[in-house]
Amino acid sequence: MLSRNLATWGFLLLALMAALYANQAQHPVWKEQSYLYETFYTAEGRLMYRYQGEVLPVDGLVAYEDSPLRQVNLDRLQEEPAVKRQWVEKQDGQIMLLQADFHYGIWSLLPAFVTIALCLICREPIVALLAGIVTGAFLIGQFDIVDKVLIPSLGTQSAAAILVLYLWLLGGLTGIWAKTGAAQAFAQTMTRHFVRGPRSAKLVTWLLGAMFFQGGTISTVLVGTTVRPIADKAGVSHEELSYVVDSTASPIAVVLAFNAWPAYVQAFIFVPGVAFLATEADRIAFFFDSIPFSFYAILAVLGTLLMSLNIFTFSGKRLRKAHERAAKTGQLDAPSARPMSSGELHKVQVPAHYQANMWEFLLPLLLLLGIAVGTFMWLGSPKVNWAFGTALVVASAIALCKGMSLENLLDGFGDGLKSVVVASVVLMLAITIGGISKQIGGGLYLIDLLGETIPFWALPVILQLITMVIAFSTGTSWGTYAIAFPLAMPLAWMITQDQQLANPELYMAICFATVLNGSVYGDQCSPISDSTILSSMTTGCDLMDHVKSQLFPAGLAASAAALLWTCATFFAL
Repeated sequence: MLSRNLATWGFLLLALMAALYANQAQHPVWKEQSYLYETFYTAEGRLMYRYQGEVLPVDGLVAYEDSPLRQVNLDRLQEEPAVKRQWVEKQDGQIMLLQADFHYGIWSLLPAFVTIALCLICREPIVALLAGIVTGAFLIGQFDIVDKVLIPSLGTQSAAAILVLYLWLLGGLTGIWAKTGAAQAFAQTMTRHFVRGPRSAKLVTWLLGAMFFQGGTISTVLVGTTVRPIADKAGVSHEELSYVVDSTASPIAVVLAFNAWPAYVQAFIFVPGVAFLATEADRIAFFFDSIPFSFYAILAVLGTLLMSLNIFTFSGKRLRKAHERAAKTGQLDAPSARPMSSGELHKVQVPAHYQANMWEFLLPLLLLLGIAVGTFMWLGSPKVNWAFGTALVVASAIALCKGMSLENLLDGFGDGLKSVVVASVVLMLAITIGGISKQIGGGLYLIDLLGETIPFWALPVILQLITMVIAFSTGTSWGTYAIAFPLAMPLAWMITQDQQLANPELYMAICFATVLNGSVYGDQCSPISDSTILSSMTTGCDLMDHVKSQLFPAGLAASAAALLWTCATFFAL
């Protein structure tokens, strides 16, 4: 432990010194960026453009040849340009916005590198993300971390929306379900009517994983705690059980994305000038349009279903041997296993006088699904806040009408908030480091370095591999999105333009899916991921037994997904 602490502080000190050196020694490399928007003239003859759903005036239109933001002029600069944004008109009449953006060369990747490296060293995502933020701030010469970096980032509308949805609504609803025992009552009803042995126990677990489609810690805790007693009684090995719980958490949240994921991810995929990513509604719709390309998530969910049916063709020898051991000897763990204690996660919190009913869980869940899916069909994007807010109000109202005291209800609500506080901190830090990465030009540098050299068919698998490494190292898929999307989406768009692809939106959807799914794979297989740890903890499995046993089926699904993404780029573009 002491050596790890020394390594952490030593590496952090070197990283900060490197950032300070780069701030003094590396001058920004300015690049011409051109963005196309929908422009039009009003009845009064005023030139306007649309940006994120708003109509704004075009001011100061100049000829492209006269603009100081042309690359030929930026190359001669010795200092910061006097003008950084300018509307220009080309000789063919095309109107576009020129912008002078910059990067620090390879130093622009320093915050992402520090974040990944520190996760490998100290295995603490919060420490790693915070270190990446401080490194990025030092790189741009900003030393007031709290007032000038954290507060402006956390004070954005996007951060506030994520905080309200993930902490208050999702955490509060989960806490009330735990306090009323609604989720447990539903699971017990399912198991009482359907569980007849190991196979049916695993099928019920798989079905509950699909129904708790919020992903991550929420799904693993709810599913793991509710099914373990029944699965243990049915003789399901803990390796099998933890694999089903883990592999139907985040993967199912990608496929059934009527949850917090689209609202969070859309904040990182805005690319100026790209019409189908212009507004928040456009980006959420783009998320849903890309779901058919989430090959890893689809294959992972199907793989767990096959194993639940006792079809071990694609599961690997570790899971097959665990199944045989439990069937022949009744031992749910390997002889050398050291199962993780689930501790507080299994304590019953329902008041003694309160009788739970499965409809207390099912009715809010059906309302949640109905509103999310209905608003998506009628309005073009799911109103997730409406869905969770309604479910929270209905769950609370049912509990109060059945006699639960307001004090107990608020206790449950508070416990739910506590259960997602750490995850919320990770999300807020992830949003901040994503903004810093964009500000210092990490994506712009990659475009400069790779944009003209990568064949279009190779980029999806390259993005998959990069995000797998980042998520495995950091133990968080959502943190990986903040690091990877600001780099990947501009790079993918540049390749569509440079290599003149016939269907740029389809190509962007494929690249988006590789980042989304590669991050899920890395998070799912990482031994420092909260969902991996909780999957082991709630099912009573040895952590490393769980990690090792799911590496083969997850790796097989990831390999098949890589092949499918490559084929899709060849045959669809």
